[in-house]
Amino acid sequence: MQARLPDGRIYEAPPGTTVGDILKVAARDLGARERRETVAALARPGQPPRPPSETAGWLAMGAVVNGKLRELTTPLLVDVDVVPVTVVDNDGVRIYRRSLAFLMVTAAAEIFPDAAVFIEHSATTVGGYFCEVHGRPPFSQAELDQIERRMREIVAEDAPFVKAQVPLKAAIDLFRARGEEDKARLLAHRQKDTLIVYTLRGRQDYFQGYMVPSAGSLRHFGLHAFPPGFMLKFPHQSRPTELSPTRPYPKLFAVFEEAGHWLERLDIRSAGALNDAIVAGRLPEISLVAEALHEARIARIAADIADRDRVKVVLVAGPSSSGKTTFAKRLAVQLLVNGRRPFALCLDDYFVDRDKTPRDASGQYDYECLGALDLELFNEHLLLLAAGRATQLPHYVFQTGRREVGPMVTLGADAIIIVEGIHGLNPALVPGLPPERVHRVYVSAITQLNLDRHNRVSTTDCRLVRRIVRDAASRGYTATDTLRRWESVTRGEKQHIFPFQENSDAIFNAALVHELAVLRPFAEPLLLQVRHGTREYLEANRLLSFLQWFRPVPPDHVPDNSILREFIGSSILERFQLWPAPQM
Repeated sequence: MQARLPDGRIYEAPPGTTVGDILKVAARDLGARERRETVAALARPGQPPRPPSETAGWLAMGAVVNGKLRELTTPLLVDVDVVPVTVVDNDGVRIYRRSLAFLMVTAAAEIFPDAAVFIEHSATTVGGYFCEVHGRPPFSQAELDQIERRMREIVAEDAPFVKAQVPLKAAIDLFRARGEEDKARLLAHRQKDTLIVYTLRGRQDYFQGYMVPSAGSLRHFGLHAFPPGFMLKFPHQSRPTELSPTRPYPKLFAVFEEAGHWLERLDIRSAGALNDAIVAGRLPEISLVAEALHEARIARIAADIADRDRVKVVLVAGPSSSGKTTFAKRLAVQLLVNGRRPFALCLDDYFVDRDKTPRDASGQYDYECLGALDLELFNEHLLLLAAGRATQLPHYVFQTGRREVGPMVTLGADAIIIVEGIHGLNPALVPGLPPERVHRVYVSAITQLNLDRHNRVSTTDCRLVRRIVRDAASRGYTATDTLRRWESVTRGEKQHIFPFQENSDAIFNAALVHELAVLRPFAEPLLLQVRHGTREYLEANRLLSFLQWFRPVPPDHVPDNSILREFIGSSILERFQLWPAPQM
């Protein structure tokens, strides 16, 4: 059989040869070629050596074989096209981190057999997973050092991850015998009668998705105490051999802790528990309590703003599909309750003319950078409006790419200006405004509901599912369209939003415990339409597999002012306008 690589190389091997073996040879050949090129470059004056490549099998975690994601242990039986998946690819990162999590859980169980390790949530800005241990006091740094040493011993021996398909009942019995009821509850709702499990050094476990063939490729990690838990550190996707320094993010972590408390009030700490509650007919109760928690939080934020007489501007920022628009309108309602009159100022109207817009590295207009905004005019208008002076606002016309004259506006002394935009947390947005005049709110869907103790639910995946559903309903985009744009969207978030999270005065968690159960019937038909053989198909298939763990429910119990209505439709706030300002 023959394996064809993207760079044109073709390798021939006996049927049954694994894709990993092919990529090892390809990596060795590529390394030899690059060494020759480096020597040749050094021999020519003025030619710098090229850095070693990380393509082919250099740091391969898996491969796309004839359009489908496969493990490196997959045997090749016929001629195939092979695209290596490395640690700089999204799927490669997931395989690396998933395997690393299993390695950590295994090492911890060998040294502290009575400790139950839970992987709670991702800490992207820190570069790791936040974990907690149950059944004993938190691990000290000295104990974490012990676990890390055992992990490195397992890596040094290159212990294999052995894959097996087992009867579902046997898997449920295994987890129940180990006291892992959350895994057993999750599997009780599985529609198939078998389950894929992996074994590392005699420990069997379930992790959703593929693993590396053996521990030898997991060389970059660390364990650091992070009370009340610890961080499992891993490399940044763009720097696959470096660990980021551990920095505190107290405001964001407080929201994760609050989300955990909310789930405890509902007695739902895992997807299996949510499915049990749905089967028991508790969905109306869950929806009412979850929405009440949202309303109470919005009311507190509004009261804090109203109590600060000098606050004139509220900046609302957050990543895509976090529910910022609905949040801003519900905040406006609560501000009215508190005697303040909200006025929406559109940040998009302050774009510079298109011919003055900066361009990104690919030569495209970069509307997400601060340089795309006329900051001087924006700050001038904020000061005028806050002072109650008549202000001639601009209006940006996207069709022409130019600003035109907008309405003349005068605000009263009780007015609050609400500005929604990705730069709301960046201090450089409003350098001309006194700090006591500004209140910054960070909005994001920060879920704490995981599949089980070791399989987390990504907040990014939740937002992506939201966006797929909303784009199809309100913008006419296919799931393929949304998936194609998503990488660019998240790249902008990492640059313009996440670094400034701790600048917020308040954080609103827009996640709802039952939202994936509600979104599944909307998202599945859209994802099933993504064509095989496309890059987007891999992501669609992954999301479909992930959504199958949530029992689908109709949207009947979703209130008409819910954050969820922004995505599934029929929101009462769709035509709600913030308090109109007096016109002159």
